[in-house]
Amino acid sequence: MKKIVYVDMDEVLVNFNKGYLDAIEINPTMKYPQAEYGFWVNLEPVEGAISAMKDVISSEKYDVYILTAPSIHNPLCYAEKRVWIEKYFGLDFVNKLIISPNKGLSKGEYLIDDNINGKGQENFEGELIHFTSKKFPDWVSVRNY
Repeated sequence: MKKIVYVDMDEVLVNFNKGYLDAIEINPTMKYPQAEYGFWVNLEPVEGAISAMKDVISSEKYDVYILTAPSIHNPLCYAEKRVWIEKYFGLDFVNKLIISPNKGLSKGEYLIDDNINGKGQENFEGELIHFTSKKFPDWVSVRNY
């Protein structure tokens, strides 16, 4: 039986912080750049994320899902995150997108997330792989694990 792996989007697959800072640089008075139309769709992937994800997705050992929390400041993020997934992983993988404000409700073996709490990560019953931590600073380390 395949092991279930959940992968967060922001700062794990997509470079949210860079997109946020770029938007603030263009318009310093903007309070919530992530609330602007097109923000999520145009975020760049985190280095190594796409190739690592494609390797894990194609593995016979894992059943991979994207598990991301919504932005309460932008209702468009639901649709834009879905479009981003299709852009990088294809239409079929859109069926693997889960948008939930509480990641602790999901059941599986692994959750790859840059945060260890705040969106229910602390209640996830499987193993939390803390992306950007000393043990897992990048996709190379996650892939090797």
